[in-house]
Amino acid sequence: MSFTDDQSPVAEQNKKSPSEGHWFAVQVASGCEKRVKLNLEQRIHTLDVADRILQVEIPKTPIVKIRKDGARVQGEEKIFPGYVLIRMIMDDDAWQVVKNTPHVINFVGSEQKRHYGRGRGHVLPMPLSHGEVERIFRHVDEQEPVVKIDMEIGDHIMVLSGPFKDFEGDVIEVSPERSKLKALLSIFGRETPVELEFTQVEKQN
Repeated sequence: MSFTDDQSPVAEQNKKSPSEGHWFAVQVASGCEKRVKLNLEQRIHTLDVADRILQVEIPKTPIVKIRKDGARVQGEEKIFPGYVLIRMIMDDDAWQVVKNTPHVINFVGSEQKRHYGRGRGHVLPMPLSHGEVERIFRHVDEQEPVVKIDMEIGDHIMVLSGPFKDFEGDVIEVSPERSKLKALLSIFGRETPVELEFTQVEKQN
């Protein structure tokens, strides 16, 4: 694959990229986050771009799952299902290695208008802000106690703690038996379903 000048990803940005690179979010096929990470880490060395693709992460947060029998099981849960985060120094070679990795859909970024024809334009990868990176990698150290709460689908909530603190969204699913709910939060400029503990949210309406 080759690129014309107007397709070259973040050409101007590369001139300013520090040696430690920037974090980018990459959308992947559902349930393939771990597979993409392992595959990409192999391709980094095979294709000799380890000096530009520096780190691949699937952000997770520690959780305590409560089984039907009441047993508490510690585990981890993906913070962004369907996304992998990559710290990289962007250039065309590194872009191609990531984009052509199986099960990778696209970088999260700004879609450019096509000069002609129909269909989706080229997506210009946009690095995450310092605040987003700090929030994402702030792990939850203590599991909140499981409580019951009066919450219904359509309620507007604010997140009080955890990686999404101060985010607002609407409830789309409530699981009283698990003391959890799902809400649509605006992440990376798009509505993203996120699972939250009851103790992490406050109803706004």
